[in-house]
Order: sequence, then structure tokens, then C-alpha cells
Amino acid sequence: MPLPTTALPPTLEWRDDALHLLDQTLLPNEIVVERQHDAQQVWHAIHQLKVRGAPAIGVAGAYGLCVAMQPHRALPAAAFRDKLGEQAAYLDSSRPTAVNLHWALQRMQASLGGRDDAGGEALYQALVDEAQAIHAEDVALCEGIGRHGLPLIRPGCGVLTHCNAGALATTGIGTATAPMYLAQRAGIPLRVYADETRPLLQGARLTSFELQRSGIDVTLITDNMAAATMQRGLVDLVIVGTDRVAANGDVANKIGTLGVAILARHFGIPFYVACPSSTLDLATPDGQRIVIEERGAEEVTSFGLRRTAPEGMQVRNPAFDVTPHALVSGFITERGLIEPPFDRQFAALFS
Repeated sequence: MPLPTTALPPTLEWRDDALHLLDQTLLPNEIVVERQHDAQQVWHAIHQLKVRGAPAIGVAGAYGLCVAMQPHRALPAAAFRDKLGEQAAYLDSSRPTAVNLHWALQRMQASLGGRDDAGGEALYQALVDEAQAIHAEDVALCEGIGRHGLPLIRPGCGVLTHCNAGALATTGIGTATAPMYLAQRAGIPLRVYADETRPLLQGARLTSFELQRSGIDVTLITDNMAAATMQRGLVDLVIVGTDRVAANGDVANKIGTLGVAILARHFGIPFYVACPSSTLDLATPDGQRIVIEERGAEEVTSFGLRRTAPEGMQVRNPAFDVTPHALVSGFITERGLIEPPFDRQFAALFS
């Protein structure tokens, strides 16, 4: 079901045998949809955060692999598969932390198993079919997350979220925002506090933007206002998304999430993580093994187009932090709410 009242184009779309991406780096000031012509363009779109959010870049990676293989449809099966492996590895290097990208690219390659008698054209069409299946599943997963998270939202509830795990981060109604959108559909009043999420302001530019356009009561706060907002009793629940969940329940999410989790524990506020099963990485035992992406210094030394730090300043810019599972109240997945002990629950439900 589409979002209420919003007129935004879809996060991404496959039409006319081409991938079209909404350029999120230009939001909220410009709405531009960009056709992807080759693998290099898709790589840069993912790396530059034109498309972002773990579920969305998984779907974008799947379609991006189709784009990458379009020039190679005349190859015989063996050569097609060799080129497919090269292109998948290339796209996988665009962002190392979000597990959905790797998962989708692996699934795309595995989908051609047992088709050794097919030529490149047939293999290409099979890739498109698999990418479209991944896309449709993402939409359904978001709805499932929303259904299972809805009981957490009571009338008049104040919900704080960090970064953007909304419709713009998926191809459906989001992960962290899915229960909020279903609460709105059900007529349950709620208010949302969106952290701005420095340094790239995904909360300010994207979350507050999409929630406002959808008619949800949303208030934008700076990251360092979260503690005071909780202290005043305005926050009853925290729901965030995630880019990777380790087997023990440690969570890699946008930088600043760890601080929100610590604050929530201090003030006795439930802290939930919304994620589809494709974001679970049961092969990684704990958060210390998750590779954290380091991004360019210019994101920290400038605010918008204006430089805000001295020339030559040393900078650290990790894009994500890891929240220990002990700070997580539960996970909202398409299969239900998961409570501790997370390692046993994950193994039972998703292995």
C-alpha cells in the first residue's frame, strides 16, 4: 500500500529495462530521478548515498547487477557467469557495512544455479526476474515489520528515531517507520521526534521530510537534544533501523545510535530495532567483527556548502557505530517481535 498523501517518486524503480533512482542527496530541496546507465554509475550512486538504507541498497544492488550485465547478454553461459562474478564483487565494494547489499548480490548469483544450458540472454532475464522478486519481497517485509511493531505504539505515544529507516531507505513503508505508518492508517495518534543525524542530516533531510509529507506529527531535534527530550518525558519508545545485526544481537546502525541506546537505558525507555531478516548476519558472531565504513573528512568539516572547521584539521568520520545487544529491548522483524536471548531466537527463526 502506498504512503498516505505523499507525492514522492518511489525510492527506486525498474522500468523500460532500466534502473531509476531517486537522488536522495538532493532532498528535500530537489526531487530528481536519475536513470542508471552502467555499473560505475550504480556504484557511485550507492557510495555517494544517492540511494541509501540497507534494504534499498540491497534492491538497488540487485537491479544494478542487471544493469552491469546488459552489455554481456550475448556471452555464452560460462563467460556470462565469470563476468557476473566480477560485476557483483565490484558493486559489493561500494559500501561494506550494510549486509543487504552483499546478501542481494549473492542471491542474484545463486539464482542462476542449474542453468548451464542457457545462453547469456536467458541468464540475463533470469537475473531481472530475481531482482524483481527481491524488490517485491522488500515491500512485503516492510508491511510485516509494521504489523508486528504496531502493538508497541499506544495512543499519544512519543517515538524517537535516529537517521532514516523510513520509506526512503526501503522500497516499501520503511522499517523503523513501518509501525508509525500503520498506526497512522489505524487512526492511532502519535508524535515522532526525529534526530537530525549529523554529519549528513538524514533525519533532518529525509525522515522529517517524508513523515511530514505523510501527515504524521513529527518534530525535528538536533542530535544533542535527545537527552533533554527524554528527560522531559516526551519519549515513550525508541525505534531505529539497522544496517547489520550480528548473531548475538549487536547492531550496526548510523553513527549516534549507540548514544541514543545508552540514553534510552538511562531513562528506562524501550529501545527497539526494526529490521528484515535480510539484515541479519548470522555468520558474524558479534559486533566487533563488523567492518565499519569510514567516510570522507569533508562531511565533518563542512555544514552544507560552508566550511565549519579549520583547514588541515584531523577528522574521524565512521559512518556507523555498534550498539551492544544488552541495550536492545527487542527486534521488530517480519516474523514477529524477538526478545532476548537474541542468539537463540535468531538461530531458531532465521537459520
